[in-house]
Amino acid sequence: MNVIISRSLGAIAVLYFTANFNAQNTTTDTIQKEQKIEEVIMIGYGTQKKSNVTGAISSLKASDIEDIPAGRPEQVLQGRAAGVTVISNSGQPGSNATVRVRGVTSFGAGSNNPLWVVDGIVVDNISWLNQSDIESMEILKDGASAAIYGVSAAKGVILVTTKKGAKGRLNLSYNGFYGFGNAAKKLDLLDATQYATIINEGFTNDGKPARFSNPAQFGKGTDWQDLIFNTAERTSHEFSVSGGSDKSTFYTSFGYYSQDGIVMRDISNYRRINARINSNHKVLDWLTVGQTFSYTNNKTKGINANGEFGGPLSSAINLDPTTPAVVTDWSMVDPNLYTNPFIVRDPNGNPYGISPYVNQEMSNPLAFRYTQQGKDNWSDDFVANAFADVKFLNHFNFKSSINGKLSYWGNQGFTPKFYLSPTYSNLGFNSLSRNTNRKLEWSWENTATYQNKWGRHSLNVLIGQGVYEYNIGYGQTVTHTNLPVENWEDASFNFDLSRENINADAYDGIQTHKASYFGRITYDYDNKYLFTGTMRRDGSSRFGGNKHWGNFPAASLGWNISNEEFWPENKIINTVKLRGGYGVLGNDEFANFMFASYMVSGSNYTNGNNTIITGYAPATLENPDLHWEETSQLNIAADIKFLTNFNLTVDYYKKKSTDILRQVSIPGYVGVSTNPWANVGDMNNTGVEVSLGYNKKWSDFGVSVNGNFAYLKNEVIKLENGRKFIDGPGFQSMGPVSRAALGMPYGSFYGFEYDGIFQNQSEIDNYRNSNGSLIIPGAKPGDFKWKDINGDGQITDDDRTYLGNSLPKYTFGLTFNLNYKNVDLMIFAQGQAGNKIFQGLRRLDMLDANYQTAILDRWTGEGTSNDTPRISRDDPNKNYSRMSNYYLQNGDYLRVKLVQLGYSLPKQISESLGASKVRFYITAENLFTLTKYTGYDPEIAAGDDFGIDRAYYPQARSFLFGANIQF
Repeated sequence: MNVIISRSLGAIAVLYFTANFNAQNTTTDTIQKEQKIEEVIMIGYGTQKKSNVTGAISSLKASDIEDIPAGRPEQVLQGRAAGVTVISNSGQPGSNATVRVRGVTSFGAGSNNPLWVVDGIVVDNISWLNQSDIESMEILKDGASAAIYGVSAAKGVILVTTKKGAKGRLNLSYNGFYGFGNAAKKLDLLDATQYATIINEGFTNDGKPARFSNPAQFGKGTDWQDLIFNTAERTSHEFSVSGGSDKSTFYTSFGYYSQDGIVMRDISNYRRINARINSNHKVLDWLTVGQTFSYTNNKTKGINANGEFGGPLSSAINLDPTTPAVVTDWSMVDPNLYTNPFIVRDPNGNPYGISPYVNQEMSNPLAFRYTQQGKDNWSDDFVANAFADVKFLNHFNFKSSINGKLSYWGNQGFTPKFYLSPTYSNLGFNSLSRNTNRKLEWSWENTATYQNKWGRHSLNVLIGQGVYEYNIGYGQTVTHTNLPVENWEDASFNFDLSRENINADAYDGIQTHKASYFGRITYDYDNKYLFTGTMRRDGSSRFGGNKHWGNFPAASLGWNISNEEFWPENKIINTVKLRGGYGVLGNDEFANFMFASYMVSGSNYTNGNNTIITGYAPATLENPDLHWEETSQLNIAADIKFLTNFNLTVDYYKKKSTDILRQVSIPGYVGVSTNPWANVGDMNNTGVEVSLGYNKKWSDFGVSVNGNFAYLKNEVIKLENGRKFIDGPGFQSMGPVSRAALGMPYGSFYGFEYDGIFQNQSEIDNYRNSNGSLIIPGAKPGDFKWKDINGDGQITDDDRTYLGNSLPKYTFGLTFNLNYKNVDLMIFAQGQAGNKIFQGLRRLDMLDANYQTAILDRWTGEGTSNDTPRISRDDPNKNYSRMSNYYLQNGDYLRVKLVQLGYSLPKQISESLGASKVRFYITAENLFTLTKYTGYDPEIAAGDDFGIDRAYYPQARSFLFGANIQF
């Protein structure tokens, strides 16, 4: 039986204008008091006056984001909404960002990405969306506001509304910029002389002869960072045309965006082309139809953006500076390294340098670049909806909407024969590959709304139903090998090759079917007492047979105290609203068929003749009770306007996630090869959010300051029976560096803790257990003094402890806007605090990998250092090979993200040019960062693996020059 589920729809955020005039008293003062421009915001399947909203909803308008030169639209949320954490996954052009709303809700199979809803269309990401097309973004943060999206809303819901046309004259607009960016900083790495000195010291400290007879002969050597970092150009052009009449309105836009990477731009760049048309048509007085349609083409070339296993960044950090970038002096290298016929050469025929010491995946970045030519990723996204809105019986509306997203994506590349080092080569055959994929997702939603106002009562009732189909698609990969060419420019699938040189595979998508029924009631009495109640019932083919359907209720209350008759009109506290709500949400973003017991091969058996016969057996146990991960959330808040120009919002929330999916251990005698999945984990997120704004205008001068601050406490409170922790991601030979453990925040760093450095043999001799034995018998002066955490008198794995959070406890943002006549200034800063960063930049398995200059402060004798141990290649005390607080640094930072200075031509000059507005601006992005972190960038995330720096691609410091012209 196929069952189906729901999630979606939105409506535009608009300005609502009301004016009441009293014929008996029409003084200017009275009119100003009665006239109001009341903001109306999106609440999911509808809109509501902001003053009557009872949930926790943060809202951004086009005016808040239109001047932000973000490469991806989700990045404009960073630092602008309390409780919304946005961390760039990489500075590589086109890279997405990790977005988390009020912490994380899953540590198992479920996704922590928020639900994106664009013009009512549920999508998995918004990389295809043109930022200039956005009219508003609303973040539904609490259970009461997000419950209308039920089983998909536990991670938060972000509603995006695109621009529409308006009645009136034709409007033409252009917004574009050109600029360039560079790396904001480089690592302080050892030069060749320093490197040779440190390597020699490692040998001699272990009683071995030094490797280099004269370190000074190398001078500064090769600066590999200088070779990979470059100036990167960036260009954007956006055109839009909008207008309409009493019957029809339209909005059309075209965009082009191009960005080079600051790391080897010819193999790290991004380009986006997009087009959109939105239209509304009033066919009859009671019938309105409309549609939205967008097309986006993305093309990306990228490198390993946050990985220690190869790639230009990791190689530049780890390669020894004694190796030349290009060999021109053969007396400085070992000729035996350069005899292979497939060695990579520069345009002059000189071979690129090969390190005799640092190998494996590390290679000369200039030579590596040759192997990546012609490799790129692409995508084509078509996103559209069509709707009909029928008004009947005065107070009723019926809306039917069909939504869909059709995506094509893939990659292609040519791998030549090459020799980069003895451990990194392709000598067998070249290959040309192409991968293509297609996916269609669609939904059909129907809603009926009753809205009425009588006396002091106002009531809105919504009921709805939807069906949804996901992952209708397929994909294939074709690879041709042994092509009769040597470079990607000549490579083609048209060569006539033998069958053994042609390989292909394909797949069909696994469809997911969902269905939903939902309803909402909003009521207010005299704009004083507010109530919202929501119920959604969702079903999904992803759930077990006993749990196909789930119910997700929510309710919230609000009290506009300042509208009460007893509230005195005053100039100190102008308005006060108290609100609170509770809702139950779900998370259904996990793999298909996790509840099922499916058959796999490999269970072989023998017959009577002892012949082995291939057999099949269940891979795991069936779990018909497997279902969604559930999150319940309490929210209590206050909205206050004071001193006329200040607005304050404070929210407290407690968010408990239960039934988190995990694979549970079962005895081996059960006879299945894979552990089954079950709903077994619980986790809490508790937090406080504060937003404070000030807005004031005096004649030609205006100023606004808006800041937000959020505190988050995350705690794992339950795992499967008998389990106390789950290991997190590992780093090389260290093994896991973090874990999710009972009573601790998700992804807490875990390892050994040192208590200074042994300065002499006496300190080693005095570090004894209760039996009088040495706690670290093999230690030498200059080694770490490891803490005996469990007090058993020896240092073992049981002495590992929790060393800090990877999740930031605090996030904050501040936006300052200043306007004086035709000049405007914007300064935006954001940051985070309360977290650690694991710096895994150096390859531990390569004893000759380069170091940062901090190693120059190593222990070399009594009193020389208490934080950096002695150099030892054997490292018997595991000073450098153990995960410890030595590798953790403070992750706090404050970044001036954006500074923009603009100038608009006087109105009479603009009009003489036929324009209504002409504005020029200059923007500085990532101007500077205040941080103690010594890596490239303290803003580090890779999905839910926060704060692990594996050679993170840094964000560029950019300077842009642009213009905005409207006709």
